[in-house]
Amino acid sequence: MSKKPAAPGPRDERGVLAARILAAAREAFAQTGWAGTTIRSVARRADVDPALVYHYFKSKEGLLDAATNPPQGWLEDVANAWTTPVDQLGAALLRLMLGAWADDEVGPVLRSVLQTAAHDQGTREKLRGIVESSLMGVSQLGVDDRDRRVRSGLVSSQLMGLAMMRYIWKIEPIASMSPGEIIDAVAPNLQRYICGDIRSTPNVASMHVDSSGGR
Repeated sequence: MSKKPAAPGPRDERGVLAARILAAAREAFAQTGWAGTTIRSVARRADVDPALVYHYFKSKEGLLDAATNPPQGWLEDVANAWTTPVDQLGAALLRLMLGAWADDEVGPVLRSVLQTAAHDQGTREKLRGIVESSLMGVSQLGVDDRDRRVRSGLVSSQLMGLAMMRYIWKIEPIASMSPGEIIDAVAPNLQRYICGDIRSTPNVASMHVDSSGGR
């Protein structure tokens, strides 16, 4: 005899069922994206009646919005990481990223955001907000505000590109490199963005072909 899906009742602890639905939704959005996720599929994962999903989250859009809200503790960890001494900042940010993706609570949120941002405007705006406020906005790099935004933007682009390669697309050998290997390989590049010279060099400029066809 099949198990009857859970329904709300007086013996349910407040928020327990909602949390279970949210965990199932994060897994679903992370694995199948917006198009492949339905209220019924989330309800099956959570072992609840679909009506209960509507009861707590009103719609698929409401469920996605809740599922892609990053935990406040992680946002605070990001802000704290940016206070690391400059000469150690690249490695610190990488350790934070690698730890977040391995975390049972944070990892599914990040995966859900990246998987759905390309197809859902609301999630795309949320991702932009996370990057601009948490990954870029808290940094104190550079000699002025533009330099700060350029440097922190380049750092963020490196971290997000690495996350896509390693955790979303799972491209080898990046996906199976150890955390230590990732840090050793990528941290020096982040350090250049953080405190190195990122201006165009004469050698690079001389490689451009001018409008007359000369070099």
